[in-house]
Amino acid sequence: MRAAVLHEIGQDKLEVLDDVEAVGFGPGRVRVRIRATGLCHSDLSAMGGVLPQPAPFVPGHEGAGEILEVGEGVTRVKPGDRVVVCWLPACGACPACRRGQTELCLAGFMNAGTPNFRRPGGDVFGFAGTGTFAEEVVVDAGCAVPIPDDVPFDIAALIGCGVTTGLGAALNTADVEAGSSVAVIGCGGVGISAIQGARLKGAAEIVAVDPVASRREAALGFGATRAVSPDQLPDAKQQITGGEGFDYVFEVVGRSATARTAYDTTRRGGTLVVVGAGAMDDHLQLNMFELFFDEKRILPSMYGGGDVLRSYERTIALWRAGRIDLEGLITHRVPLAEINEALDQMRTGTALRTCIEI
Repeated sequence: MRAAVLHEIGQDKLEVLDDVEAVGFGPGRVRVRIRATGLCHSDLSAMGGVLPQPAPFVPGHEGAGEILEVGEGVTRVKPGDRVVVCWLPACGACPACRRGQTELCLAGFMNAGTPNFRRPGGDVFGFAGTGTFAEEVVVDAGCAVPIPDDVPFDIAALIGCGVTTGLGAALNTADVEAGSSVAVIGCGGVGISAIQGARLKGAAEIVAVDPVASRREAALGFGATRAVSPDQLPDAKQQITGGEGFDYVFEVVGRSATARTAYDTTRRGGTLVVVGAGAMDDHLQLNMFELFFDEKRILPSMYGGGDVLRSYERTIALWRAGRIDLEGLITHRVPLAEINEALDQMRTGTALRTCIEI
């Protein structure tokens, strides 16, 4: 079958090969035919070594498709079912799951160290234990979440990561208060979803911050009340909050520099939500006095900060009701053979989300 492979960490191009085999099928596992997958910035981060991932590997973790085959003991899905790929399934038995913090379950991360694919030259891993830049993937049954037949594969793919992460940051982690002021730093697919979440919660002011003009323009169509470049953020802070700072600031870039800006842009007693996935050696510096004196809440948000399956259901319900726009997030579409074009669209910021049709 065909799959896009990164041979070594640090390479900026993927090679689409037709000699890749999905492996690992057996009890408790399912084989999924991927129909659509989104390109998330985390894929680029893994390719560049910012996020740890063994190589060679097939990127992609935001996918949807249909079940081809189920292993022994699998009863939740059957061949022909439409599913969204969940890269962080909950085991239901670990301490985090028992506390109700299923987004912190580590069981899914254990899959990242087991090869999902094989080529004549040896084993190939799947990013985050999945690897959706492939025609087929074999995953644990818990990674294949059934979706209704009326949800298109491209929409379902977005729900698998970016939309769930951004919406959840606003709805679950921050629990944005109606009438509040919000700034979102980084307005790709995840940031736009955070904007939509803040709008749903009734935020009065939502400022989108991004260096790319097309993304700023797009943000206005998804609920932002103002869109500014990073160098215009101090003026927006002054004009909207009188210099005090925003009630909520979402950092959706994953860099210490933007996290520091986000902290400084948050009012005393306000909330900074860290959504972007950054590098282990990129340290955010805060002094002990400001931590105490400012009393700002710093809330990391992992995969939307809530029960993933419930978040999927909520997102579908909101989409059906017309309360959120998911179709508009897909600004570009490319076939798997042109995957490197999608990478360029992500790097230059010309795309909110590119759908790779497989």
